[in-house]
Amino acid sequence: MSLNLYLLRHGETNYSQAGVFCGDLDAELTANGTQMAQEFAVAYETVKWEAIYTSPMKRTQATAQPLCEAVGIASQQRDGLKEIKYGKWEGQTVAWAQQNYAHDYSRWLAEPAWNAPTTGETAVEVANRGSIVVAEIAAQHPSGNVLIVSHKATIRLIICNLLGIDLSRYRYRLNVLAGSVSRVKFAANGPMLEALGDRSYMNEKLRAVEGT
Repeated sequence: MSLNLYLLRHGETNYSQAGVFCGDLDAELTANGTQMAQEFAVAYETVKWEAIYTSPMKRTQATAQPLCEAVGIASQQRDGLKEIKYGKWEGQTVAWAQQNYAHDYSRWLAEPAWNAPTTGETAVEVANRGSIVVAEIAAQHPSGNVLIVSHKATIRLIICNLLGIDLSRYRYRLNVLAGSVSRVKFAANGPMLEALGDRSYMNEKLRAVEGT
């Protein structure tokens, strides 16, 4: 039996709803976000989970909590699963960043792997810390099902790192909407992406929530 790594993006927050930068900001789930978490728990509580890991932020822990309660497993927090730090852009819109930090924003768009949001983190830094957590999980759970509850950029970077996708393209090759789950199987020939950004477990109303 191989390791199946599920990567769940937290449910909707006011910041994701508004489409503003939110990395270090400790946002809470909206009513829609809470319902996403509850519906995920109902849909996935029959999976035999070996462990559940989350970033230490309120929005990821709240997303994991209904499943943790349903299956009787406490989540384990890892700083390596935090969202990318947006620095001076935290809580601001794209238009604001373009106006106030035009040079930094242009460099970040062109090459986010090595260029950070102003005083923030590069994609390489996020991928490196995320890979440490994935390596820990693979060592402790060589088989079975493990859930990671994390954030949009972090999940995309973990997947890119596992699949050998250029980190500078993470924003342009993969999308994971609020509450979506992706799955990577650690097979004999390496990591295999078996699902990306799936929200089929949600009701139709929640699926209409874009959750950028």
